[in-house]
Amino acid sequence: MMVGQGHGFIRLRDGREIYFHRGDMQEGCVFNDLQVGDTVTFELLEDPVSGARALRVRPNGRSR
Repeated sequence: MMVGQGHGFIRLRDGREIYFHRGDMQEGCVFNDLQVGDTVTFELLEDPVSGARALRVRPNGRSR
């Protein structure tokens, strides 16, 4: 996972990257607690207009 200012991308095993915004975090989870390399669980929204987006993103723990 890669995080920036208020948004990030989740890299899937096949190399595809899924966008998410800090507002897409699951309730009770904090965007600023995420770090590059963390593994997360999410729901995938496939939008034909704006592209794929991750919803209800929550951390699984560190993948180091």
